[in-house]
Amino acid sequence: MKHIYFIVTLLISTVAFSQIPTGYYDSASGTGFALKTQLKDIIDNNNDGLATEFIAQDLGYSALYVTYELSDVDLYYENNGTLLDMYSEGVMQNPDNTSTNLPDAYEYTYGINQDDGTMGTAEGQRYNREHTIPQSSFNSGSPMRNDAHFVIPSDKYVNGQRGNLPYGFVDTTTQFDEYSNGTKRGENTTTGIGSSYNGDVFEPIDEFKGDIARMFFFFATRYEDQISGFNYVMFDGSSNQAIDQPFLDLLYNWHHNDPVSQREIDRNNAIFTRQDNRNPFIDNPQFVFEIWQSSLSVDEFQNQNIVKMYPNPANGSFVNIDSNQDLVAEVYDILGKKVKVQTINANQKQLNISGLSKGVYLVKLTSENGSITKKLIKQ
Repeated sequence: MKHIYFIVTLLISTVAFSQIPTGYYDSASGTGFALKTQLKDIIDNNNDGLATEFIAQDLGYSALYVTYELSDVDLYYENNGTLLDMYSEGVMQNPDNTSTNLPDAYEYTYGINQDDGTMGTAEGQRYNREHTIPQSSFNSGSPMRNDAHFVIPSDKYVNGQRGNLPYGFVDTTTQFDEYSNGTKRGENTTTGIGSSYNGDVFEPIDEFKGDIARMFFFFATRYEDQISGFNYVMFDGSSNQAIDQPFLDLLYNWHHNDPVSQREIDRNNAIFTRQDNRNPFIDNPQFVFEIWQSSLSVDEFQNQNIVKMYPNPANGSFVNIDSNQDLVAEVYDILGKKVKVQTINANQKQLNISGLSKGVYLVKLTSENGSITKKLIKQ
């Protein structure tokens, strides 16, 4: 018990002195992928001549366990100083983005249940280090392998079950595996955003989907100059967009639907005290849209001059739809659930999106001559 109290006290005192330094993001003034490069310069391990320069530190693989004693302590759910594992923490995210605690099936105490090369054949035996971007994608190279911003403490068994699977939505109408807190492994859903990927995926619970997304955005930025050489199904082989389109749409929605939490802020601060770099997408969530806007959507779409929808992205409550035919507009959320139906005709040429949350949607426009389906961004 003394060990747990010591960790809690140390974390509180450390976080209190590790906020965003004055001027840290002053050089991040661009837009699009130029902004991503500017952020890379801020958080990488090169001396880029910035007025406020912090050089990212590679502390080595074993140091991750030390970092976790500051960055991944449960002060938010049971609030008992045990390890916070996103794959076993019992918590349910409510529609208003508050959380309801659920009983944990098991808990880990730092140092006592750490992986020693044994066990891990079932949940609750050992914890180890989970690379949200698998090590195999970058051949276990450093500093990637040792970067706590995307390498998280995890139950050893569940970590092994995930393997190098991409993240996605599991199709619960087929056979799938479910772990103690509702985390799933199974076939990717065939509807909604990201449905174009065919294969098994791994789905964290809603409470931590945004956390995972912001880790991916960090990785694509921090390792921008190397990522085109990394081999992973969630990457597109480029240094700019970096994340393959179906997964970019998916992660963007996760980012919006699960906003930055106090837990993420504290984790970011704690890692900064160890590695001397930060996750910009926790400090400023708007960076995601500012960087990837051109990849997330187009300004308008047309079908042989029959239909036109704009603006896209949409910042307000309405989208204009111009057509020489009557249309039925059906709006689908990220899981393919129909969330709105509206008739578009000469008397009503605007699609009301005021009731939709920010994120990516599919809009199916149907006339007597056929239908088209395109992506819509509500920003």
